[in-house]
Amino acid sequence: MTDDVVRRINSFLAGFARRRAERTVELPGGFAVFDDRFAGSWSNNQVFVDRADADPAALPGLVDEVMGDRPFRVVSVLDGEFGEACVETFARAGYRHSTYLVMLHTGRVPAADDGRTVEEVDLEALRPPLAASWRTALPQADEEVVRLLVDRRVATRRGAEHVQFLGARAANGEVAAWTDLYLEPAAGTAQIEDLMTAEDHRRQGHADAVLAAALHRAADAGCGTRFLIAESDDWPRTWYARRGFEVVAHSHGFERT
Repeated sequence: MTDDVVRRINSFLAGFARRRAERTVELPGGFAVFDDRFAGSWSNNQVFVDRADADPAALPGLVDEVMGDRPFRVVSVLDGEFGEACVETFARAGYRHSTYLVMLHTGRVPAADDGRTVEEVDLEALRPPLAASWRTALPQADEEVVRLLVDRRVATRRGAEHVQFLGARAANGEVAAWTDLYLEPAAGTAQIEDLMTAEDHRRQGHADAVLAAALHRAADAGCGTRFLIAESDDWPRTWYARRGFEVVAHSHGFERT
């Protein structure tokens, strides 16, 4: 059962990346995605390895060939076991390695919220808190980079059958916490992505309300496979575990600048 769920999730992730992209290039074992509107965005311009039939030793060369003169290299390997087989090869080619946890929601679907208003919000409502979060995460980035990181969300709309940006507002009307919800009801699959809380509104329960609303909406849409991706070495993984998410697989990321 777990293997079937992981295959469904990886198929969803690969499909999402393809649909979001402005263009794709097929490669042995995977594909590359590009969006020239956001040429500096790593997530919009990268290589995905979604099959385990590639030659790990050949991958760094293939990545260089397809990425051309871009100043960065990003590779996502969806299969955990195959990703482990790629670690040494990419390390020799100068890549940094990260491990990610695929976490499946196996707990009870909570009530939609705890009395707070969680609603769909548009990009303009999200722009101020998103920009502030990026300025904190990347203090060296100029305002053009921050703008690009916010604006690239428009491409996300193409990734799934239904894409919702959910937000909980503080008493002053600001979006205090937010997340993306990607729904594919025909496949019974939903992803929760980029759950964040604005710095001024942390520890007030906003993230819990947003997560509850996302899970509730996914269940209402008939999505029995509800998952998210968490970094293996960062604290949110334990926060999600306490809220009914269980690690069912790993994926791997490789980056070089």
